[in-house]
Amino acid sequence: MKKTIITGDRPTGNLHLGHYFGSLQNRVKLQKDYDTFILIADVQALTDNFDKPDKVRKNVYELTLDYLSVGIDPQYSNIYIQSMIPETAELTIYFSNLVSISRLFRNPTTKNEAIQKENIFGKEYSNMTYGFLGYPVSQAADITILDGEVVPVGDDQLPHVEQTREIVRKFNSIYGDTFKEPEAVLSKTPRVKGLDGNDKMGKSLGNAIYLKDDLDTVTKKVMGAVTDPNKIKKDDPANPDVCMVYYYHKLLNNPNLDNICSECKLGTRGCVGCKKELIEELMKLLSPIQEKRKYYEEHPEEVEKILKDGTAAAKKRAEEVMKRVRKSMQLDYFE
Repeated sequence: MKKTIITGDRPTGNLHLGHYFGSLQNRVKLQKDYDTFILIADVQALTDNFDKPDKVRKNVYELTLDYLSVGIDPQYSNIYIQSMIPETAELTIYFSNLVSISRLFRNPTTKNEAIQKENIFGKEYSNMTYGFLGYPVSQAADITILDGEVVPVGDDQLPHVEQTREIVRKFNSIYGDTFKEPEAVLSKTPRVKGLDGNDKMGKSLGNAIYLKDDLDTVTKKVMGAVTDPNKIKKDDPANPDVCMVYYYHKLLNNPNLDNICSECKLGTRGCVGCKKELIEELMKLLSPIQEKRKYYEEHPEEVEKILKDGTAAAKKRAEEVMKRVRKSMQLDYFE
């Protein structure tokens, strides 16, 4: 039997190159060899968008379009909506009894995300909600409620997978062998830098190229990308290793990479010309994705059916797992 993959994203905005190279490529590659479930985590999105339900709802559809446009195939992958699986919420409650508050505060990914959202939670996290602090517990339930065994993630999500493994071990030690410990799988490019040189490309950081960005948008963004600050004039030699334009040429595996590097160091390549070449390479990647996206935008009934079918498959699996959980916990009173 095929092993089960669980992966997904929060519907807080469109997906970008960081998602594409960090996880989406890997999902497309693996989907035929695994029993694949791809989660649209709308409940988790509400942990820091609780006052913007319209934003979350809109992005459920946008996220589905992004998935389908990059090659997630509903023949092999079940795309499903988190809030439509009530068993996940039930399991989250049970798991929450197994994790201390101090352990949740030690999660480095949660800490970093809280810092980024200082405008919501304050410097001392005094306004941090229970839902935000506890969402790694919800994530553990997402993985285990479908018997997830393989979790493709970026390196920033490794602490969450490890927390899931801890919860599974504790649950099994108390209630008996009920869950398998999931394994994280990193892509070859677990993290993509932003146009501004930030170590992470992020929706909230304003440094991303999105999969749906058109030529004008890509051009504007790339022209503002960080280059070697010591290159003042066109003919000045530069260091490609500190240039984000060169970084993206490498990411895209530009066949002209060796020439780009040597010309940059010699001062025979100007930044404007280098950026224009990068724009061309980016559109070679993005144009087929956007063409496929256009098809699904014009056939919303297909998108809805894909979501309904994927959610139904996840619901069926979750119901089966929850019966086993209740039996292990001696909560199967009338079964």
